[in-house]
Amino acid sequence: MQRLIVGWERDTPVVILRATKKVLNRLPKPHVDGESDTALGDWYVNRIVIDRKPLLLLISSESLLPILTPARDLKNLPASLSRLVEERLIRLGIPARVIEQEIQAMSPVQVAPTRDRSVVGMLVSFAFDLSYILARDGWDETHLADAEVSLADTPCRVSSKGRDVIYPREAAPALLREKWGAARSCRSTMP
Repeated sequence: MQRLIVGWERDTPVVILRATKKVLNRLPKPHVDGESDTALGDWYVNRIVIDRKPLLLLISSESLLPILTPARDLKNLPASLSRLVEERLIRLGIPARVIEQEIQAMSPVQVAPTRDRSVVGMLVSFAFDLSYILARDGWDETHLADAEVSLADTPCRVSSKGRDVIYPREAAPALLREKWGAARSCRSTMP
């Protein structure tokens, strides 16, 4: 399936990294538009600061699965997106074959502005929740995976998705199974 992206047609899969304005200005150009060919859809990103420590909060537009990472080397985020997603899916307990298919569909990464206000609203909500999940003066990078689990268990309302409530930890494996035809074993093994 081909889609038009900024005046050119493509035959290869692509993933769109949709950044808030403050992040978009720090990412390499060009900024394009279109749709992702991955099961988890576009990835939205915002830079947040918790306890004077800058973080990047990424969420999948389709499953709302969160990823937290220190906000280092922001200009290379497009190049490291597939690695971040791969590591998150491993922590979620997704089978290696399914992860491989999702990651293969994530190249190239195209950068674009945000466009779904519901997903941006979840970025804001998750950022607020993180200020309570990560204990003041008592967290470091080793706590980010636990914070991701807490966020992924949060019931989310996203009006544009046609469902009342999405639980990211349940939605991500279901979408991956639907897209890549994974065996029944494609479900979260996290507690």
